[in-house]
Amino acid sequence: MKRLLSLALASLFTASAHAGEGVSGKPIATHAVLVHGIFEDGSKFKKMKARLESHGIRCIAPKLIHHDGIGGLDFLAEHLKKDIDQAFGKDEKIILIGFSMGGIVSRHYLQQLGGAERCATFITISSPHHGTAAAWTFPSEGAVQMRAGSDFLAELARTEDRLGNIPIVSYRTPMDLIILPAESSVWDRAENVSFNIPVHPMMIQSRKVIADIERRILKPHQDTRS
Repeated sequence: MKRLLSLALASLFTASAHAGEGVSGKPIATHAVLVHGIFEDGSKFKKMKARLESHGIRCIAPKLIHHDGIGGLDFLAEHLKKDIDQAFGKDEKIILIGFSMGGIVSRHYLQQLGGAERCATFITISSPHHGTAAAWTFPSEGAVQMRAGSDFLAELARTEDRLGNIPIVSYRTPMDLIILPAESSVWDRAENVSFNIPVHPMMIQSRKVIADIERRILKPHQDTRS
């Protein structure tokens, strides 16, 4: 019995370790920016970062200041822009991936700070595009901006045409207990993709999500939206 269990666990580990192998193609951009969520520092992107770098994509996962949203999401977006420009210059095309709060910070960067001009594709993962009830549990300005009906989210909705023709994907899980309701991650401007991942933070570590992202960025730009 122990041997069978060991073999099963080994098989599961191997499948996870090799998820995405066999995916090939030329990346739509050779630079990627991974933007973390609230109370995080980017370390949860380790698996995704490794997979993207295996395809020759240089990645950065800037540590947002302040990670709890004090100062507001617009403040975080301004610092994100500085980090991107410092790492990749002001013109290099980027793949932009934002998790949870990071997706909303990234939207402000794209729509209000001119980032859309250099973005090859934009991916959000479990981001509260229409707000989340969980934001009522914390008083920071950034949390207030992520509450449903906030002026900040209304302005993003009003100016989303500034995204132009950027291919956009929004990943979500219907079992999300941080994005409440979970449907708040559904964004009409994006191609919406749902995976049954049980825990919010696991979305950026899920081999299914990572493999789907690989599939989308390793093909010609014009084919990234269906």
